[in-house]
Amino acid sequence: MNRRDCFRTLSAAAMALPGVAAAGDSKGRRFRSAICAYSFRDQLKAGSMTYADLIRMAADLGADGVDLTAYWLPDTSDQTLFPLKKLAYKSAVSIYTIGIGARMAQPTPELQAAEVETVRKWIDVAQRLGAGHVRVFGGDVPKGATEERAVVWAVETLKRCADEAGKKGITLGVEDDGGLTTNADRTVEIVQKAASPWAGINLDVGNFPDDAYHQIEMCAPYATNVHFKSEVHVDRKSQPADWPRILKILGNAGYQGYLALEYESTDAPLTAVPKLVSKMREVIRGA
Repeated sequence: MNRRDCFRTLSAAAMALPGVAAAGDSKGRRFRSAICAYSFRDQLKAGSMTYADLIRMAADLGADGVDLTAYWLPDTSDQTLFPLKKLAYKSAVSIYTIGIGARMAQPTPELQAAEVETVRKWIDVAQRLGAGHVRVFGGDVPKGATEERAVVWAVETLKRCADEAGKKGITLGVEDDGGLTTNADRTVEIVQKAASPWAGINLDVGNFPDDAYHQIEMCAPYATNVHFKSEVHVDRKSQPADWPRILKILGNAGYQGYLALEYESTDAPLTAVPKLVSKMREVIRGA
């Protein structure tokens, strides 16, 4: 039996197992649960919770990964990063992405170069943590500029950042998060025009101010990471997110990867997040 025939035999055998669906079937998509560090922004900022605590929580709750919003790291030395990497490995939890504050819409070559340098620094941090993804922002429309001009600047900066990321095998995700990337159309436009295999969308399902499910559907084919929220906006009003519907949209678009629970509601996150992670894992199992 040659290698190709062997592969076909193994694939057919796997397909015969209960619960295994075809790769092209949305039922066979691989979704993984994760917790976004931003859910505990107040605790991390105050020092009442650490990133190590987050990793241990993810392990205790059965989550597969952590989306490590990096704002509250005391520094980026090996002495800080490597213990987190080791703890995550020993806990069977993946630090698969980091979130940084870089903003792509920079109006001058000097500011663009500075932003590229910032992203380059954090690409190194991601690599040392073992993460394959970095979240960035589109940014606000600079004062006195048109939105169309800001898109041109964002595309140029993203191209250069993605070139740097690609050298290290890191993927960049531009989050839909206000400013230039408030809505799906501009977010998709920036990523399409950057035209890099190392750049996509960090899809936050709860950030769209209206028509959430349509906008999620627009972004889903470009998604590199997903921030899962408990609420979305429809008719300009907040309502509970229909998670099975969102998973169907993602699956139909071919997304496979992590769903990072990002909690921003008013209840205490230490109480709310464990309940939502449990619910999210149930929804994933049923997808």
